[in-house]
Formats: sequence, C-alpha cells, structure tokens
Amino acid sequence: MSATPRPTPATRRRRGERKRGWAWLSATALVTVPLLPLSTLAAGPVLADTVESTDDAARLDELRADIDALLEDPSLEGAVSGVVVTDPDTGERLYSRDADTQLLPASNLKLFSTVAALEVLGPDHTFGTEVAVEEGPDYGGSVTDLYLVGNGDPMLSEADLDALAADVAESGVTTVTGDLYADDTWFDDQRQVDDWDPTDEPYAYAAQISALTLAHGERYDTGVTEVEVAAGTEGEPVEVDLGLAEGYMELDNQAVTGAADSTDTLSITRPLDTNTIAVTGSLPEGSQPVTRVRTVDEPAAFTAHVFERALERHGVEVEGDVDLGALPEGEGPVVLGDHESPTLEETLVPLLKFSNNMHAEMLVKGIGREVAGEGSWEAGLAGTQEALTGLGVDTGDMRMHDGSGLSRGNLATASSVVDLYTQVRDEPWFEAWHDSLPVAGDPDPFVGGTLSGRMGDTAAEGVVSAKTGTLSGVSALSGYVHGADGDDLVFSVINNGHTGWAPWGVQDAVAARLAEYMGHTGPVRTLARGGAEAPSTAPAGSGDLECTWVEAC
Repeated sequence: MSATPRPTPATRRRRGERKRGWAWLSATALVTVPLLPLSTLAAGPVLADTVESTDDAARLDELRADIDALLEDPSLEGAVSGVVVTDPDTGERLYSRDADTQLLPASNLKLFSTVAALEVLGPDHTFGTEVAVEEGPDYGGSVTDLYLVGNGDPMLSEADLDALAADVAESGVTTVTGDLYADDTWFDDQRQVDDWDPTDEPYAYAAQISALTLAHGERYDTGVTEVEVAAGTEGEPVEVDLGLAEGYMELDNQAVTGAADSTDTLSITRPLDTNTIAVTGSLPEGSQPVTRVRTVDEPAAFTAHVFERALERHGVEVEGDVDLGALPEGEGPVVLGDHESPTLEETLVPLLKFSNNMHAEMLVKGIGREVAGEGSWEAGLAGTQEALTGLGVDTGDMRMHDGSGLSRGNLATASSVVDLYTQVRDEPWFEAWHDSLPVAGDPDPFVGGTLSGRMGDTAAEGVVSAKTGTLSGVSALSGYVHGADGDDLVFSVINNGHTGWAPWGVQDAVAARLAEYMGHTGPVRTLARGGAEAPSTAPAGSGDLECTWVEAC
C-alpha cells in the first residue's frame, strides 16, 4: 500500500505548473548528481537550477528506459504496441512508441463515444419511457390497444416496469381489449453492427440494440435473461429456469444429471437466429445451481412481455397479443404512465466501470436521434465525429465502426486517445466523466470497475484512473496518473497482435512506474533493463475479452 497520501478528486484535477525537485525522488528513482566546480557553487541560483535540470533529465531518461524494458516483455513478442505518455499541462511528450500507428482500440473506443454523448446530450440528459393509448379508458375501464414506448433508456428495470403498470391501473384501466405493443421506433431496427462476430450473439456483451430494452442486475446488462440450471437425480434431465424470459423464449433442454463424481460439461446458449435457450451436456448430481446470463431475440418484445405480467399483477388484463408496433400519429396520445431514467452522468458509471457495450451503442444511436432525427449507427457515428472535432480532438487517424469497441473495424492511435484525455479536462462535464473511469486497485466494483483486481498494493493504487479494453489479440489501458502534488500525466498503452493472455502485467507495470514518477511510493514492479517477464494479474478466462464480460472481474 502506498505511504503517500492519495489526492482528493478536487486536488488531483487541479491545474498548475509542474513542481519538480527533490520531493519527487524515491528509492527507485534516485540518481547521482555529479560534483560541481567551486565557481559554480558560488552562484547559488545557478546551482539550484542546474541540479534541478540535471535531476529532471536523469529521471526522465530512467523512466523511458524502464518503459522500453517493459515493452520488451516476452508476452508482447510479435505484437505492436502504441504507447504515449504526455504532460497535459505543457504538452511535453515524455514517452512515445508507435504513437501514430492505427491499432484496434477495443473498449478504449468507449472513451470517444461517451465524451461525444456528454457533449451532444449533456450530463443531465434523461431517457423517458411511456405507456400510452390513442384514447383514454371508457367508463368500464377498457382501452383498445396499449403502447409501451421506449426512448433509449439503458437502465430500465423490472421495478420500473412494475411502477409503470401501477400507473396504468391507477389511471382506471382494467382491460386492454386489443394488443400490447412495444414501440422502439425511437431507434432504427438494425439490432447489431454488421461486422460483429455472430457467434458472440448469445452473450450479454453482444446483445441486440433497441430503444426499448430491459436492464438486468447491478451492471444493467440489457437485452438478456438470467438462466438457472439445477441438477436433479442422476440420469434425469436437469431443471431449467428461464427467468424473466419464461413464456417468451423457447427451451431446448437436452442436458442430463450426471453422477456425483462426473465432469461438468453443461452448456447454455442461444443458437443463432433463434429465440431458444439450448441446454446440453451434463451437470453432476449434488452440484450447486449454475446461473448464466444469455441474450434474448427482440429485446423490445421481451420488455413488453415482462410488462404484461406486471400489468396482470396490478389487475390489468391484456386480452390480445404482445407484439412490436408504433404508437399511431394523431392529435396526441393519452399518456397513462411515464418513467424517467437516471441522468446520463449517472448512466456513465456502469457503462465505463464495467465496459458495458450495449449502453455505449445506445448512446451512439441516441446521438444520431438528437442531431439528425435518426436513431441509427450511421447518424450517431457522424454526430460523434462532429462532436469530437468540435472539442478539438484529433480524429484524423481514427475509424469508428461502432460505439463500444466490439467491432474489429475500429481503428485508433495512442496519440488520439491521449489527445482526447487532454482536450476534455476543461469541459463542464469533465468531472462526471472522469469519475466514471475505473480506478486502479479499488475493491469496490462501482469505483474500481474493471481495475478492481489490478495494481493493488502498488504506487498506482487509487491514483490511476483509466479505461481498459480487451479482445482476442487486443488489449489497452489508457488514462490519467494523478500526481502527489495535484498534477496529472496522461498515458495510453494499446497492444495488438499478442498471443496468449492479455498483457495486463506489462500495462500495470507501466502505470505503476508512472505513478512512482509522479511522486507516489509503493512496491513498483519495474522490470530490469534488458527485459524480464512482467507479473500477470489477469484472472483465468479473461485473456480474450474484457473481464467483466466473462464475469472474471
């Protein structure tokens, strides 16, 4: 644990000139200052300036040598690493390697989409969900068709739907003689980006995008249901609970209960182009139930299905079907209930802390709706680009194919990421955005996020605020290192083309070394010059995808 007091959020964002001198030195950064001639000693101020200048140059040379050594780690053999470290107050580039090489950024792309959303929509923006009818209830409490209308809320919960159902009942409605329609026309009907890997579709990190979707769990995964599988008696089928999707999804259960000492081969998936949960394999008798989150087909229809059950609980019967459909245009619908989401500022916490892909994509479509009246990726990405350019961010070497970084059509450079971090510091919404970034080594998942299990008990703990990014062969860590005196460094490490686990150990060692350079102390894992293997902190199973996506962090 670092013995240096951690800066408060207000202190660590303070601007000002860099303070350099003996206070910066630590046991791992001491340099030998050569003896100076007596004539120089007589000129006091010159001596101080000379010693300080010599010290700064030596410390910087040592920093660069240490980062060079880290990047020679065997885990990066054959890889390309874009690395930039900059003083954002002076613009001085302290370190640079392949800074302008276009690389896959993975989830570092969320930095750009969230900044654009704050600029276009504003931190206080909310997303509404309404229940409406063309005409109010008659004297008997009947309405014809009922519409559940979504406007891109990424945090709409089952409890929110229950409250909306209560509003409908309180309005006097007892019967819907027609159908219950899910209206998600605020966005277009393109559910996924065209180059996403179709084999990812069953998993929460690649769910379908809709303007009306239900969020699950404390991380607010959208467009999913929680499936629980329990073992029975040996030789008998396992028991499967589809969660909120019971009655909405089909079940293909071919899994059996194996002997108590048998191998667990259970598989839970959703076959491509189906709305079916397929369970195969074997679960040993006496095993604890297995719970997995899997995606649904057509999230809007699923949300309306859950809403229908909420209506039933509140005494409102739907006699017709549940289907997709737009609220007809007319003189004005009668709104029976409405729900307002948390603010965008609050939404960013689960988005960036847990690297929520679907939230990022919903924001991009929301940008498109705001700037062009079209909730599409095409309009949203154009609006994102325009917003970034307006903020002064250099995006000339970038290509955005989605908002989350899941697409392998995305390209960015370490320079562009550092430029983004630098340009946004004076924006009125900066603090909200900054505080949504994962914090190194903080065990609280809503603070540490994807960095909760990384860089603990090092100089970086609590002073590195950064965004992770992981796909197969792609890994990134970019963010701020907050100095002991309140100044910052900005850094970006983007690794492409490595094999095996994500090179988290190297990235963490770079960040910890930068934290030490900025005046913090701790057991910094600095590699010896010439290269030695950096310790890996990546949990098993997280090497191919962002750790929160595979429940590894």
